[in-house]
Amino acid sequence: MRIQIINGPNINLLGKREPSIYGAVSFEEYLLILRKRYPEIEILYYQSNIEGGMINKIHEVGFNFDGIILNAGAYTHTSIALQDAIRAVTTPVIEVHISNVHARESFRHVSMISSACLGVICGFGLDSYRLAMEALVEKDK
Repeated sequence: MRIQIINGPNINLLGKREPSIYGAVSFEEYLLILRKRYPEIEILYYQSNIEGGMINKIHEVGFNFDGIILNAGAYTHTSIALQDAIRAVTTPVIEVHISNVHARESFRHVSMISSACLGVICGFGLDSYRLAMEALVEKDK
């Protein structure tokens, strides 16, 4: 099984950026934990602050991977282009958010990509990624 994690803008600053919201652990540190928990799954990681880079990665893996876990960051709330990219591929995509976006500013309550995704997980910190992994693993059983 191969899972591609795609993180969007500012996720590269995890551990430094607003630790009261996003925690004090970098994504690279968390990725080691995730890979150790799922040694039988090939987990690839990509992060970009650029919308086009994220779209290109979705196109690249979207026909031959078992799942994509996507934290589009702020592009979640603005990007029809990401929604179109998700709809264009056959690999299932799960939208994740570290924080509970519904408990934050009202502009974060609307997702432009949710309707194209298999599901949405938010508000469980970095554990949102593990929950998405579990959903993809169970989907394949």
